[in-house]
Amino acid sequence: MSNRLRAVFMGSPEFAVPSLHAVAERCDLRVVVCQPDRPAGRGRALAAPAVKVAALALGVPVIQPLKMKDGTLHAALAEHDLDVAIVVAFGRILPADLLAQPRHGCVNVHASVLPRWRGAAPIQRAILAGDDATGVSIMRMDAGLDTGPVFRVVHTPIDPYETQGELFERLSTIGAAALSEFLTAFPDVPAPAPQPDAGMTLAPPLRKDEGRVQWARPARAVIDHVRGMDPWPAAVCERGGEPLKLFAARPSPRDAAGHEPGAVLGVDELGMHVAVEHGAVCIGEVQPAGKRRMPARAYAAGRAFAVGERLG
Repeated sequence: MSNRLRAVFMGSPEFAVPSLHAVAERCDLRVVVCQPDRPAGRGRALAAPAVKVAALALGVPVIQPLKMKDGTLHAALAEHDLDVAIVVAFGRILPADLLAQPRHGCVNVHASVLPRWRGAAPIQRAILAGDDATGVSIMRMDAGLDTGPVFRVVHTPIDPYETQGELFERLSTIGAAALSEFLTAFPDVPAPAPQPDAGMTLAPPLRKDEGRVQWARPARAVIDHVRGMDPWPAAVCERGGEPLKLFAARPSPRDAAGHEPGAVLGVDELGMHVAVEHGAVCIGEVQPAGKRRMPARAYAAGRAFAVGERLG
């Protein structure tokens, strides 16, 4: 008879897929729970969460509850006599009955060094804030928002030009490796440590309207904003009444003296140079409405900029 932990995995997006595979390798994975299929793409056809696709490929049954508190999910999980629940980017709050159901509780893999960036968007918020380091915390879940005690933390630096999407991929891999190692010993591990009160910050979900660039900010803040919004919702400005998405921001060597923030200083092989507060930034790639992402120089070849033209 196997002595491996009987586990449920709860997660939804691509970020959670490597951790799903870690649980499938280390545990007796009985069932996977993820969010319902959602409309996606221009056609708004229903699309399955990435975790569902991966779980079915592993031959593991999937539950997609519409409600968390009506007792249906609790009853379905009770059939498996679970030792542990592993939760990674599930996207739903677990009610008290589910938190208490597994024999050894619910373990969460969270993409920050807690208590910094509790909430739904820790990766994005870390980049937007200009953090130079982050990590992954493995914690025991409680009724609060990422407030449970922490078993272990893995730290990693953030590159000054790393995008939200790139950091997502790295932390997804780091988190899965840490989880795999953790599960080799669990539950015979040291007790988790309570989180300190100092240094707590919240990471609410990104809103699409947060993508609007504020040119009247220092260059570093504008660069962090552009990379923190890449790929979604993307940093955006306005040109000629139309949105223009911005990517691949870097410091610009151009002299912005005499130009207001948002003024285009020129376009060259590096990209589009734009004045900001006390300096300039270079935008390497852009995406006009209804078009593909492209080098800023290629865009300007079709729609030339006048020096001093103001971007909204």
